[in-house]
Amino acid sequence: MENAIFTANNVWMMLCTGLVFFMHLGFSFLEIGLTRQKNTVNILFKNVFIITVGLLLYYIGGFNLMYPGFEDGDSGFFKFAGFGIAAPDGGMTPAYADGGYTWWTDFLFQGMFAATAATIVSGAVAERVKLPSFFIFTIIYVGLVYPIVGSWKWGGGFLDSLTIGEASGFYDFAGSTLVHSVGGWAAIIAVALLGPRIGKYSEDGSVRAIPGHSLPFTTAGVLILWLGWFGFNGGSVLSADPELTSLTLVTTSLAAAAGGVSAFLVSYFKFKNFDLTMFLNGILGGLVSITAGADQMSPNDAVIIGLIGGAIIVFAVSLLDKLKLDDPVGAIAVHLIAGIWGTLAVGLFGALASADQFLVQLVSVGIVGAFCVISAFIILLILKVTMGIRVSKEEELEGLDIHEHGMDAYPDFRMKQQ
Repeated sequence: MENAIFTANNVWMMLCTGLVFFMHLGFSFLEIGLTRQKNTVNILFKNVFIITVGLLLYYIGGFNLMYPGFEDGDSGFFKFAGFGIAAPDGGMTPAYADGGYTWWTDFLFQGMFAATAATIVSGAVAERVKLPSFFIFTIIYVGLVYPIVGSWKWGGGFLDSLTIGEASGFYDFAGSTLVHSVGGWAAIIAVALLGPRIGKYSEDGSVRAIPGHSLPFTTAGVLILWLGWFGFNGGSVLSADPELTSLTLVTTSLAAAAGGVSAFLVSYFKFKNFDLTMFLNGILGGLVSITAGADQMSPNDAVIIGLIGGAIIVFAVSLLDKLKLDDPVGAIAVHLIAGIWGTLAVGLFGALASADQFLVQLVSVGIVGAFCVISAFIILLILKVTMGIRVSKEEELEGLDIHEHGMDAYPDFRMKQQ
């Protein structure tokens, strides 16, 4: 019986691993759909680079940096268990991880998460970032910053034991902060240092919409991401426990639905049109918002969290435009702003709700934010003053596909776009 349950748990976790991998196709479709045709190959190249290099980096050292085995007396801030991966004794038996999965499944599931932070940045800097600079940033950020931050909670570090009053331990079930805002903080720094796309903002402060070239791709991307989130959140149960897994999938779906409806209604009353892009990003905002506490919330809580998350997206997009922070795909609003909201919501709703827990969540968000902002700023500033991070005006106007790749995503339907 024990072996049967162990096998069922492991099969579920492997399925979730596949769903999280599938999310990268969703991110790719979302990003190319919301950007111009002339940059399609460039965006796809970045996303494929992120998956391949991210997994290799996690194998080389990221996994052992994120799960270093903190012990009593350690600071809980930094520890490294060594290069490469090798299964420990008992790693393929129910003795490992309470019988939830094998050690190899553990590595691969966590490895699928690792590249997501850089994917968030990829969308925000689309259409004007230099490819070599982005490569270097991704290698450092995914290879070092992401696993270090993850170790503070998921690796048993100091945030896992942070105590305020009667609340003990920062809570982030599947990564509203540890995945989404880690990418979001880097994205906002990158966008600020890069500057907006040519023509996005006029001298009088007005905003010029730069439409993407394929809303069907965008829609497909969001629906793929929603499906992938069943693995992202469902796998974070770390077993196939029937009650907890089914609850997590219900709260995830309800928050996504509520986020979408909220965003399209708020955007309608604000802009007097039914904006599909707001609708779609509202769904993502609901998903990111519920991710920190999907296993702790009731269905009612999930709907409320999603409704607020979707509304936040609309106002966040408008605020970013006022600040002239040009994010072509809305990644900062979705992953950073909604990620912060979802993390704080753990202290306001669900089984862990309390004033003390809210403070633990707030302090943890601040610590992670400060570390990510400083790290991203240092990396990107060095790149900016040495090799540069932005393509030339000519390259930007004519498209990165031709200049950086020498090819066109749609050679039979080439269109001149400015």
